[in-house]
Amino acid sequence: MGRFGTVISAMATPFAEDGSFDAEAAAALAKWLVAHGNDALVLAGTTGESAVLTDPERVELFRVVREAVDVPLIAGATTNDTAHSVEMTAAAAEAGMDAILAVVPYYNKPPQSGLELHFRAVAAASDLPVMLYDVPGRTGRKLATETTLRLAREVPTIVALKDAAGDPAETAALIAEAPEGFEVYSGDEPLNLAFAAVGAVGVVGVATHWSGQQQQELWAAVAKGDLATAREVNARLLPSFGFMNSDTCVFSQSVKVAMGVLGVPIGECRLPLGPAPEGTDAAARKVLVDLGYSV
Repeated sequence: MGRFGTVISAMATPFAEDGSFDAEAAAALAKWLVAHGNDALVLAGTTGESAVLTDPERVELFRVVREAVDVPLIAGATTNDTAHSVEMTAAAAEAGMDAILAVVPYYNKPPQSGLELHFRAVAAASDLPVMLYDVPGRTGRKLATETTLRLAREVPTIVALKDAAGDPAETAALIAEAPEGFEVYSGDEPLNLAFAAVGAVGVVGVATHWSGQQQQELWAAVAKGDLATAREVNARLLPSFGFMNSDTCVFSQSVKVAMGVLGVPIGECRLPLGPAPEGTDAAARKVLVDLGYSV
C-alpha cells in the first residue's frame, strides 16, 4: 500500500439542479466512496471539473469533504498559472488537505525547465506532500522522466506521481531510478495491471467510484503474486473502463450518471461538458449489474 492508500477516486464534484455547488451531496458522495473501497480521495481534479470551479467553490469543497471523511484528501489545487497554483496550494493547506495533486500546466506547453520551476514553486507553497500529475493527452506536454527524477531527488515534499502518460515501459524505467519512498500511482485504469506489474503502488481512478472494492482485489492479487486472479478481476473491470470514457461521454459525465443509478445523485456536469447523452443510464445499469449491484 502506498502512503495515500491503494485505491483513490478522483471524486466528481456534485452540482444542484441550478448548477450551483452542492455541498451536502459532496459530503454524501465522499462518505459513499470511502465505504465502497476507496482509501483516499482527490478533490477538484479533472473528473471533479476543476476547470469550471471558482476558487471559493474549490475551498468550500475541500472544507466540506474534510469534515465528512477521515481519509487522506489530495487537493487538485494547481492550474496552468504558477502564481495562482501557489495561492491555491496555500488555501488547500489551510482547509485541512493532506496533499496536493499538481498537474502539468496545460495549454501553455512550457519547456521542461519551466515545468521544473513550476513544481518547485508549488512544493514551496506549503509543507504538504505533492503528487505530480502527468497527463500529456490533456496538457499537451509530457513531464520528462529526467525532470520527474530530479524533482523527486531534490524536493523532499515531492513524493509521488499520478502517471497517465500511457507508457508502462517508461514508468518501469522511472520506478527503477526513483529514490526510496517515491511512489507511482496508475492514472490510467485500463493499464492498472501493467502499472502494477512494474511497481506502481495503486491507482487514482474514475471507475473506482463504483468499482473500488474490485480494484482493491486486483492490486491485492498482484501484491501476492497471484496474476491469475489479477487477470480475472481485470477482465471483469473492462466493461467499466470502456463505459467511463468515450468520444461521446467523458469521465465526469459517466460518473454522474453511474452514481445517480446507484442512488447517490450528484447532478449533471457544467458546460462545456453538459448532460450525458441519451442511453448513458442504460449503459451504466448494465455495467453495474454485471459487477453485482442491484439497480
